[in-house]
Amino acid sequence: MEAVIDKDLTGSLLAESLECDAFLILTDVPRVMRDFGTPRQSDISHTTPHELRSIDFPEGSMGPKVEAVCRFVETTGDMAAIGKLDEAMSILEGTAGTIITPNATWPLSSTL
Repeated sequence: MEAVIDKDLTGSLLAESLECDAFLILTDVPRVMRDFGTPRQSDISHTTPHELRSIDFPEGSMGPKVEAVCRFVETTGDMAAIGKLDEAMSILEGTAGTIITPNATWPLSSTL
């Protein structure tokens, strides 16, 4: 039997199992884009799993990352994000990347 293990979903499950306060997918893109590659392309800075799931993302690129962060937030109620590797600290501060939380705000009131 052949199988493929998705690294993004595996990371989400691991972060959940370790009871992490945040789950970051660090990559080479600064943010998730709505309508990527079209004249209507726009950055998504803060959002919810519900909003992200309403957008069609390609399965071969951003789709698995979006699914992984949505699952983490829905399961834990904590923050997840997608952004550039060299901006990890700024992502945690809420000034870079795409931040995904249950209510689209960061920091969450539960962390204050």
